[in-house]
Amino acid sequence: MEEKELVEFIAKRLVDDPDGVEVKIIEGEKSTILELKVNPNDIGKIIGKRGRIASALRTILFATSMKSGKRVMLEIIDN
Repeated sequence: MEEKELVEFIAKRLVDDPDGVEVKIIEGEKSTILELKVNPNDIGKIIGKRGRIASALRTILFATSMKSGKRVMLEIIDN
């Protein structure tokens, strides 16, 4: 699935510990949820100031999911 690969690619370049990045897919009938887990020390780098990076990631996912017609949502999991 290309959305998962896209989130992994972007997240690994934002964090200090790229090996700690994990993306899990939860498929639904009309939507897909991507759960992003990172090292607890890197959570702030994924969320960004006032959530701007997280918002940008969600916007990119929305744009890429238009092809498939399914809604793709990103959840950032805090350990």
